[in-house]
Amino acid sequence: MGNSTFKTIIKPSSAVFKDRRSVFYAFAYPIKTKDEADEIRKNLRKEYYDARHYVYALRLGFEGDVVQLSDDKEPHNSSAPAVLSQIKSFGLTNILIVVIRYFGGKKLGISGLINAYKTASKMAIENAEMIKAEDKRVMLLEFDYANLNSVMGIISKNKLNVLKIENKERCIVKIDITQKLTQNVLNKLKLLNVDVKLLD
Repeated sequence: MGNSTFKTIIKPSSAVFKDRRSVFYAFAYPIKTKDEADEIRKNLRKEYYDARHYVYALRLGFEGDVVQLSDDKEPHNSSAPAVLSQIKSFGLTNILIVVIRYFGGKKLGISGLINAYKTASKMAIENAEMIKAEDKRVMLLEFDYANLNSVMGIISKNKLNVLKIENKERCIVKIDITQKLTQNVLNKLKLLNVDVKLLD
């Protein structure tokens, strides 16, 4: 089945970094969706309404292949890529980091900005508790008894964990499955007219 874990943080954490009177508040959050990240960012803007910049980077997905970032009016590539570089350097995914800057009246220059956003992000990550999480989803299968052997064959071949089997008018099987295997298994089950619900 291959590697079915990814690295993330358990709960939100924060840190503060200061440089030449500018103050950088860094917040790290575990997230599962972009919508969740949007809501967090919206709330932070409300809470820190008088700040100058709200720089962020997020990374999602088992492979960490979904990335979104914004320099939020800081010079292009001076801030968000520095935040993202820390997420990647710690090997994290399903994470959002927002760095809120209160401008202190003195410009830091590009190298100073990169250093400030990088350092603030790193501190927030180091203050967080990191874990290896299972990349699992729960799937509910419903099918005719005539297909029982074929369905159980797919489950066995892919080494899937059966959580529950119910015998009603049709057979109902609950399994957990890694994201990596989901599409491949779904395609095979569709050929057998199996009704599939993803519960998580």
